[in-house]
Amino acid sequence: MRIAILGLGEAGALYASAAVAAGHTVTGFDPFAQTTPDGVERAASTGEAVAEADLVVALTAASLSEQVADESLQAMRAGATYADFTTADPAIMRAVAARAVQHDVAFADVAILGPVPVKGAATDVIVSGTGAESARTLLEELGASVELLDDEAGAATSHKLLRSILMKGLASVVLEAVAAGRAAGAEEWIRAQIARQLAGDGEATIRRFEVGTPKHAARRAHEMASVVRHLDGLGVPAEMSDATRRALERMTEAG
Repeated sequence: MRIAILGLGEAGALYASAAVAAGHTVTGFDPFAQTTPDGVERAASTGEAVAEADLVVALTAASLSEQVADESLQAMRAGATYADFTTADPAIMRAVAARAVQHDVAFADVAILGPVPVKGAATDVIVSGTGAESARTLLEELGASVELLDDEAGAATSHKLLRSILMKGLASVVLEAVAAGRAAGAEEWIRAQIARQLAGDGEATIRRFEVGTPKHAARRAHEMASVVRHLDGLGVPAEMSDATRRALERMTEAG
């Protein structure tokens, strides 16, 4: 298969190298990356990179997603597949997919679930859109676990963003708690508390949160106000704790 990789940064280079190792012909383009992975032919432009490709993989910044897609669609051959691996807004994914139809190009919305430097091209993904099968074929060949959604483009990215609410928020809360524990001389204790909570019965914890949080919102809002004052005294930023306080106050006001 002829594959074009747009974006040869950390993630793009890993996918490009994996595709080469799997025996594919890979062309790459990136106006900023200084190096080219072994076995990848470096193109001078987006159009040159995608012109003969069976599958185009976009691993650029999400802010450039729509622009790069439009440049690619103008140069791609009919019947090829364009796979957007960025985390652009689901509405952008749907809009680009609609424009892809006009060029007789299939579109795959690919959401990467995890840090690519850890597992490389074998990182778990969710895929949706008319080009989902083509993307899945390549990704499974590269060792990834692929969840295929029978839905339009944008669905995969939507699922990833829902997961990000948990993963990015959880990471920020944990970092704030550990920093507070360190400042209070109780880092080992708070680390053990975090580990115990993360290792518990997940579904039971979700149900407890759903029932207990709104029921006890007023009391917990006062408690989190105390947390914020305590962190201020320790010299620890309290963004997550203060956001939790505000959320609990909103629940209280809503009854």
